[in-house]
Amino acid sequence: MHNQQAKSRRRTLALLVLPSVVLLLLINAYPLVYAAFQSLHNGTLIITGDFVGLDNYKSVLSDPAFWEAVRFTAVFTVVAVLGSWLLGLALALVLRSDFPGRSVFKILLMLPWVVPVVVSATSWNQLLSTPQSLVPQISDMLGLGSPLFLADPTLAKITVIIFEVWLNFPFMMLMISASLASVDRSVYEAARMDGASSRQQFFRITLPLIARSTYISWILMTIFIVNDFPTVYLLTGGGPESSTTTLVVLAYRAVFQNFQVGPGVAIAFLMTFTLVVISTVLYRQVRKAHV
Repeated sequence: MHNQQAKSRRRTLALLVLPSVVLLLLINAYPLVYAAFQSLHNGTLIITGDFVGLDNYKSVLSDPAFWEAVRFTAVFTVVAVLGSWLLGLALALVLRSDFPGRSVFKILLMLPWVVPVVVSATSWNQLLSTPQSLVPQISDMLGLGSPLFLADPTLAKITVIIFEVWLNFPFMMLMISASLASVDRSVYEAARMDGASSRQQFFRITLPLIARSTYISWILMTIFIVNDFPTVYLLTGGGPESSTTTLVVLAYRAVFQNFQVGPGVAIAFLMTFTLVVISTVLYRQVRKAHV
């Protein structure tokens, strides 16, 4: 009798969920299937074009610009994810202690994440882009010259990465703060009574206890950053000399500037495949983190 009731309950729940599942499949499956169809043709935004099979993927994989974008996207993503996580971790640990103005300080730290990216990118452009901008003038006053942060390829790469870290560390800080809030402080008190140093408490208690949220935040942030178009495009446009061109910017140029829909969609599918692999690897780490 109990098994029959359980089966009936599962059947009812499945029927209730079915309309939403079908709707989500239709909303997500159609664009995905149509994009796959376009990646196998040599059409434009207006016409489908002729069937070319995997030629778009072959042309993309043989294009030096694609591999240059892959290298920068990889460096951009890894450094931005780890940088925002390290900064978020440090600030989350600081916010655990009570000090005057703690609530106001926390609100101020959230501003980079709350302010629209268009406003942030415009502000950074005004601060960095010309010799008359504030940061180059301060650098010149300190005797360091007047560098053009967005005109030099190396400085542009560094600037874009720092900007990405600045935008995303509040998210990491919130994730880590929520994870730390669930940790009983008596664990640290017991560790101190056993003679554990602050360093030992951090590596043997704090990091293991936030491991699950860490891997989840890395998965989400990797997806966000790889697909982040406005940050790079609004700040540098992918320049100078395509030095800050990421895969998503390259795909945008192929589709909306060169009107080559097939190669652009092929780049998007290669990005998606890579993200699925990375997310799967990190998700396995989440399952291993039992704490």
